[in-house]
Amino acid sequence: MSLSVNRYWTLADKPVPAWPAAETFELREGPIPAPGPGQALTRTIYVSLDPYQWGYKRRGVEPKGAPCHARTVSQVVESHIDGLEAGDFVFNTNGWAAYGLMGDGIARPAYMVPRKLDPARGKLSHAVGVLGMLGLTAYAGMILQCDPQPGDTVVVSAASGGVGQIAGQLARLKGARVVGIAGKSEKCRFVTEDLGFDACVSHLSPTFADDLKAACPAGVDVYFENVGGAVFEAVLPLFNPGARMTICGLIAHYGDAADANAGAAEKAAAEARGVRVQNLFVGDYVESHHDAFLADMAPWVAEGKVRYLEDIREGLETVPAAFAEMLKGGNFGKMLVRVGDDPTLRA
Repeated sequence: MSLSVNRYWTLADKPVPAWPAAETFELREGPIPAPGPGQALTRTIYVSLDPYQWGYKRRGVEPKGAPCHARTVSQVVESHIDGLEAGDFVFNTNGWAAYGLMGDGIARPAYMVPRKLDPARGKLSHAVGVLGMLGLTAYAGMILQCDPQPGDTVVVSAASGGVGQIAGQLARLKGARVVGIAGKSEKCRFVTEDLGFDACVSHLSPTFADDLKAACPAGVDVYFENVGGAVFEAVLPLFNPGARMTICGLIAHYGDAADANAGAAEKAAAEARGVRVQNLFVGDYVESHHDAFLADMAPWVAEGKVRYLEDIREGLETVPAAFAEMLKGGNFGKMLVRVGDDPTLRA
């Protein structure tokens, strides 16, 4: 491929379906953009694939013809930004693209502030995972919103996923008893044997609701919601008075025509049982809590108190298939695609 060519995935010029299919996206080529004053050209190393991105696409947030949105880890190629030089590593939002611009005039969600990365603080890929906004999401929802106490029973759905695995371990650090909900048996074993959850039940089991009840004999004091649907319905009758719940995601509803109403319905049902329910939007915590989060999380990861599994695929061509697989629960850990060379892996 010529060094003058950028490749990127964009939404195809057709109606967006309930769930992504092969024809939902198009791989296009265009010139590598030239950075202007106050901008930097960066080459993408890691693309983060997260469920919320499908909501962006279904709601029409992304302009047609533009690279699909995603958080990324990139390396600076050329910079006109003070304090940022060629070769530096950054967290930014290049999206599903090999190259992108950051800096003045580059559209991005307001809370996704680009920043320079220090490889000495952790693996580069962790900047869009356990040491990035995914980790902050788990921290904000579990520690700040749900406030687990010693002896509480905490239930985490999608427990082997990127956010769930961190949220459950944070509850364990606070002295709670943690029950995970996952799918395949190998995911459940990972949750208990590798992450240290006290129990894990499979939502694929025909006796799932009874299995969950048996795993929570003292009821549920905290529920970290990532899924919704039948999983939430199994948790609902187990809530104790004064229980806390955070709604992080509702992946079971992302293909629904009325998915925006699913969270309101869950909240009403839980509140009717006396549960304190909060919706979780990580952007509310970036400015106020990011530094404190990183000061806590980086040592926990370095010391092995928080373990973290990534599911890394290879090549820009694999992004749409990996994204669709992740939405259906086919990932095992935090889903990423490595689209460019990570020089820190050779160090």
